[in-house]
Amino acid sequence: MNQKIGVLDSGIGGTTVLKEIIKLLPNEEYVYYADTKNNPYGEKSEEELFNIVSKIVEFLINEKNCKMIVLACNTATTRCMKRLKKEYPNMLFVGTVPAIKVATDHKFKNTLVLATPATIESKRTKELIEVNKKDDQEITLIPCKDLANAIERKDKAKIKSILLDLRKKIKDKKIDSIVLGCTHYSLIKKEIQSYFQDAILLEGAFGVAKEVKRQLTEHHLLNKRGDFQIDYIDSKEEISLR
Repeated sequence: MNQKIGVLDSGIGGTTVLKEIIKLLPNEEYVYYADTKNNPYGEKSEEELFNIVSKIVEFLINEKNCKMIVLACNTATTRCMKRLKKEYPNMLFVGTVPAIKVATDHKFKNTLVLATPATIESKRTKELIEVNKKDDQEITLIPCKDLANAIERKDKAKIKSILLDLRKKIKDKKIDSIVLGCTHYSLIKKEIQSYFQDAILLEGAFGVAKEVKRQLTEHHLLNKRGDFQIDYIDSKEEISLR
């Protein structure tokens, strides 16, 4: 039996990452774990979040025979990844972080980073800015409280209200790029673009997919032949949705 790739997120946001991985690796078997029971992740303490994520990791390793685990959540990655690698040294991990390096490498001058409060406040996000930002570049961090949850609930009125408030905060500031620092935000790109028509939207899903392929190739774990399969699990329902 082929080992699987486990992909976890607090809900539907990580499916944007999963789609990119599947495009590159169509012969793999996948487990997608949507932790809707504990959603949203972005407003939990670091210790609380690690306890939640580590239990899912153990489940994916022990019950689902995963050879790699993808944290398709910027909050889980920025707050839990380093500790997870120490706790599970024999497991391959790939995470997603705000595409700040993409913005700086493309020499954008005024970048807006939209993310959950936890991602904005994380050490990892600050490190990304310190390492990659050039002197002539400005990066503005905006914590988008409740936005991921509103997307999860498909609450169009709430989404519109949050984006309108965000536009007012930025006022007339000229923004040339926006980093979507939460995988949920990729699901409302059209709505975000409507408030920032001249800005280029940047996301990290394709880069994550490339890193998944690179690591599996390096460790000789690619399935060159296999039947494509996804096992969907929703923690709130506590059932496997195959």
